[in-house]
Amino acid sequence: MDFATYPSLAERTVFVTGGGSGIGAAIVTALAGQGAKVAFVDVQGEASKALVASLSDARHHPLFIPCDLVDIDALRAAIEQVRARLGPIAALVNNAANDDRHDVDTVTPDYWDRAMNVNLRHQFFAAQAARPQMRELGFGSIVNFSSIAWMGGGTRMIAYSSAKAAVVGMTHSLAREFGPDNIRVNAIAPGAVITERQLRLWMTEADADRLAQRQCIRRRLTADEVARTVLFLAADDSRMITKQCLTVDAGLR
Repeated sequence: MDFATYPSLAERTVFVTGGGSGIGAAIVTALAGQGAKVAFVDVQGEASKALVASLSDARHHPLFIPCDLVDIDALRAAIEQVRARLGPIAALVNNAANDDRHDVDTVTPDYWDRAMNVNLRHQFFAAQAARPQMRELGFGSIVNFSSIAWMGGGTRMIAYSSAKAAVVGMTHSLAREFGPDNIRVNAIAPGAVITERQLRLWMTEADADRLAQRQCIRRRLTADEVARTVLFLAADDSRMITKQCLTVDAGLR
């Protein structure tokens, strides 16, 4: 099956958080296939280096910068490093998150704060840091990541769900703030994306198959499908779309 090519993404600098595995790796791969100059941060060094090696034939070799997004100073430094090495960032993809499961009674203030830092806080500060570079270009696209988890009241993930609900509110406000600079801000809310991590930690192959049967489109939702939505929102084809949250869940919700 052939999918769209977006000429506007070629030669543009794109910054992806959490790009070393799962949905993030699919996003990095898809962007590299469009001829974009992709940089990504992650805490998973080995997986990230393996991803870069696998994309050695891309027009531009992806740039991996080790970074823990809880450290905002390190995140800001990474964004500045990308500008120095690849040029101003035209698109920012705030993908990184951790959908850790937890019982309500075991949540502590420290755990709550950590969940907000990993799933919400860095998205704002990445957008804040990338904005001057997009202003320099005269345009930009920011794609934040939410989740359908908050829409249906996901169980055993109240901290994660709360953060992902907040991402949508933040996206709406940032779209208003950044619009005069011709910077678009949207969000994606993935559904039950079946990744290696999901199969390793939360579900079996049989669970994944049963989940797919609850969707309107009854096949497994993969990271590639989400990545193709990122391409559209990052490209000029969506230049009049902002302040939106696109659900990609095969009709699960």
